[in-house]
Amino acid sequence: MVETWELRARFARALAATYGREVPAYDTLAEVAGAVNADFAARHPADAERRGGLARITSERRGAIRLGGPTELRQAAILFAGFGMHPVGCYDLRDAPAPAPVVSTAFRPVDPIELARNPFGMFTSMLTTADRRFFDCDRQRRLENVLAARTVFPTEVLHLAALATEEGGLTAPTAERFVALAATAFASPDTAADRSWHSEFERISPVAADIGGRTSVRVVHLAPRVFDLDDLCLRAARRGLTMIGRIQGPPAWGGPDVLQRQASFRAAGEPRGVVVAESRGIALTPEGRELCDRLADADSARWEREFPRTEAELEASGLAYFSHRLSGEEDVAEPILYEDYLPVAVDSGPDHPPWLAETLGRPVHDPFTLYRQQQDRTRERTAS
Repeated sequence: MVETWELRARFARALAATYGREVPAYDTLAEVAGAVNADFAARHPADAERRGGLARITSERRGAIRLGGPTELRQAAILFAGFGMHPVGCYDLRDAPAPAPVVSTAFRPVDPIELARNPFGMFTSMLTTADRRFFDCDRQRRLENVLAARTVFPTEVLHLAALATEEGGLTAPTAERFVALAATAFASPDTAADRSWHSEFERISPVAADIGGRTSVRVVHLAPRVFDLDDLCLRAARRGLTMIGRIQGPPAWGGPDVLQRQASFRAAGEPRGVVVAESRGIALTPEGRELCDRLADADSARWEREFPRTEAELEASGLAYFSHRLSGEEDVAEPILYEDYLPVAVDSGPDHPPWLAETLGRPVHDPFTLYRQQQDRTRERTAS
């Protein structure tokens, strides 16, 4: 029996291989990330281990895809459940500073043990064709007709996903078939729309044109994780990858890393040449998130003045989540890693629209609740 976590690890590797063939810059970035992580772990072995260890971070990837509507999103939920990945959070990008007609959730493991085995996740966006802020009746109808004509997830892969969910894994030959079918579903398709159609919808939203103009679903990006994103940016430039804009997320500063930082790069001569890397820090409580959001555009000097400078201060002020374990008689607090996505300017709280869970056919987990439960369970164990 191939267990769920191993199915997930195989799926992540298969997607990485496919994506690397389609976007050679990804393989370059992954090589740079591997070197950055190995060097960091050699210089700071204890710190690297506290952040999950070199083995985990070397294999760690998180992806992003875009789907065409409720049917595709519900099918994606069935597929990802077969890999032990569940919907967490709601991100409404329609109200973001750069609005896009999509609502998103993140499929990922929710159990800490499963996350430690393989934390692969997929940020999944669904096109909202009925939103009149973007599409009139005619464009809605035309978009939905195009999307209704495509089949993203074959019946067989959904059947195998349901079987894997029910059984907690699959036999070896069935597992091989399941992973291959799932990875093939995300292979980059040819553009189906004609030039005028694509141009019309691109003027409204490039995201809508990308989703509706294809016969299938492509991986938008697949991001390797690194211990030191600033070091990666320097090394990537030497390999011909040009950073787009600036690093998103909290600045580099002298205190603890929190939440997620993300950088995008462009490779010359590649039509799909944008690749992404990320680093991750401590998960913040709602109060910590509120402070982080207030400092979203602040430089490192202001962070130094206003954000707690140590993990102990973060925990004492109730701004971050920590797990606890006993070392002899001592209660040792260790930061809980942030497993979700850039929170600034999008809603990722517990108040997701009821229709999202109904569309998915399963509950949407609140990320704050998951982190708090993990913290509370470890506190209870150390107190008993």
